[in-house]
Amino acid sequence: MTKDGGGADLIPGLDDLPGAPAGGAGRASGAGGKAGAGGRRGAKKGARRPADDLPVARVAVDMSLPHLDRPFDYLVPAELAAKAVAGCRVRVRFAGQLVDGFLLERVAESDHEGRLAYLERVTSSEPVLTPEIAALAREVAVRYAGTFADVVRLAVPPRHARVEAEPVPEAEPVPEDGPAAEGGPAPGGEPEEADAAEAGGWAEYPAGASFLGALEAGRAPRAVWTALPGDGWAPAIARAVAAALAGGRGALVVVADGRDVARVDAALAAELGEGRHVALTAELGPAERYRRWLSVLRGRARAVVGTRAAMFAPVADLGLVVLWDDGDDVHAEPHAPYPHPREVLALRAHRTGAGALIGGFTRTTDATRLVESGWAHALAADRARVREAMPRVRYVGEDAQLARDAAARTARLPNVAFEVARGALAEGPVLVQVPRRGYVPGIACGRCRSPARCTACQGPLALSSSHAAPYCRWCGRIAGDWHCPECGFFQVRAVVVGAKRTAEELGRAFPGVPVRTSGREAVLDRVGPERALVVSTPGAEPSAEGGYRAGLLLDGWVLLGRPDLRAGEEALRRWMNAASLVRAGAPVVVAAEGSLPPVQALVRWDPVTYAERELAERREVGFPPAARMASLTASPAAIRELLADARLPDGAEVLGPVPVPQAGAGDGPERERALVRVPRAAGQALARALKEAQGVRSARKAAETVRVQVDPLELI
Repeated sequence: MTKDGGGADLIPGLDDLPGAPAGGAGRASGAGGKAGAGGRRGAKKGARRPADDLPVARVAVDMSLPHLDRPFDYLVPAELAAKAVAGCRVRVRFAGQLVDGFLLERVAESDHEGRLAYLERVTSSEPVLTPEIAALAREVAVRYAGTFADVVRLAVPPRHARVEAEPVPEAEPVPEDGPAAEGGPAPGGEPEEADAAEAGGWAEYPAGASFLGALEAGRAPRAVWTALPGDGWAPAIARAVAAALAGGRGALVVVADGRDVARVDAALAAELGEGRHVALTAELGPAERYRRWLSVLRGRARAVVGTRAAMFAPVADLGLVVLWDDGDDVHAEPHAPYPHPREVLALRAHRTGAGALIGGFTRTTDATRLVESGWAHALAADRARVREAMPRVRYVGEDAQLARDAAARTARLPNVAFEVARGALAEGPVLVQVPRRGYVPGIACGRCRSPARCTACQGPLALSSSHAAPYCRWCGRIAGDWHCPECGFFQVRAVVVGAKRTAEELGRAFPGVPVRTSGREAVLDRVGPERALVVSTPGAEPSAEGGYRAGLLLDGWVLLGRPDLRAGEEALRRWMNAASLVRAGAPVVVAAEGSLPPVQALVRWDPVTYAERELAERREVGFPPAARMASLTASPAAIRELLADARLPDGAEVLGPVPVPQAGAGDGPERERALVRVPRAAGQALARALKEAQGVRSARKAAETVRVQVDPLELI
């Protein structure tokens, strides 16, 4: 496998490092370091014969052990020479067992001095691991202190043999998209550029037309986009994709969930026509998803939209990567090595010379750092246009008086929110955002207000309805005979009210008004223009035909009070995403203290200033993204061993370890978490040090694996 020249380090907005090697893989014999049978030297008479041309295959074995994270050399038997192509799936004998792997490349000679084992089988001759994705996977593994095999599992979907065997339709001719498709600007370029910008809504942004023009000319503009409120973001993304395709290159769009995929999918179909793009989601099922993925691999589809797994989609000649709402925690990959699409897409843009568009209604501190470093430019509307498009936001502090109406007091609505909702319901739907799902997810003693906990596991008790007995949110035990251990009282009161209880209370406060809920159990995609109260948890808000007539953002203290570094940033993101569904100029009421910076940013609709100040404050105290951090989670002994083996870079600071909260009593051995912090420029050195230490423990066959997360989303 060829060494890559450290493309990650050349991105100034990512690591601010000069070009240091990304860490090429070593090579050993195909028997896991032992001489394999039937090799080229000393082969017995009648043994298998190696291929005449390029007889050595370098194989990435599907093994996640850090000390074996390198390619291994095998001989290609003559009978498999035609099928054993770079990128195909193979089966090899490794340490006495048959294991899967990917053939990375074929070469004439091996550096290994011993005998080489033969490939046992070519599982499929389809070259599913392209050279670009293989090199990207290696860099992602280095950046996140993971293994190549783990990244490839995320990048290449499981094989579906029946789909691979289906006949491949003849490729359709790529339609000409005008003079820009030939690589040059259109005659009279400025009018056509303006028309293109107008078609996708980009004319509302001063730099929008030039961004599209650069894409159509085949260049690689990079922008952090602060979108105007409303539903125009999906058509704008589709227009940017069309500009990249007009420039003769492909495009990749990554969004947070299936609903956003459906919106962009529809916008792409309207912009490009049918058959020129594919949508990749888990809901498709393994066969259909693999079929669409193969159409991308084979070059039949030049544009892709999907959720986080699509960040590795093998788009040929990539010219644009798009990430929408990069602050959404759904983008965080739950499987090792836990790569984030923002970093992966930035790496792909750098490696392939593609344009990049990172957008959302708000701006994250990570995206702000990309702008400050010069890696990307800001793309936003001027303040006059923002004021025209934004709703009118008001805040109500926690100590505000409740409405005089008894039903409104029951619904916990401040007087301002109650009057706003009552007036808006005469015209159409009203959106109500509640931070917690469920009925009453948190209860306490009705007399002394001590938190109500399960007697079996000490987990928090909750209520599922007004008539149900309390139950434990950890172990599910029914606590029908609960008594307060502090005062002996047997009645409980709500500490936190969920979406279901809020919907019930609003139904009493506004009799005759339909109340609809959208949350984890059932997510609404869209509601009509008729009057209704739509109660939703963050991220599940349906869009409304013509926009909501008002919005109520309740219990802001729940979002702002989270013990998390990103609590304020996340609260602002959730509020603005919900408020963006409200008509321009319509009222939005947020129940939170007005002096807090996230609330002020919402009132002014100015997420950029908030993100810039937040980044400056984190830089002062040395928190991400101004610094790089790694989280180590395991037993105390395993963490001590890893830190003892790790050659941490200069300036590294170990914070902790501290105990990890357990889900309940008796849930396994004690676990702790330690944080390792380094300056931004030492991020790659930290990742390499942790990976090497993991390799040392792996070679010693340590009984416990330490979970290593580089730049984790949560630091608690």
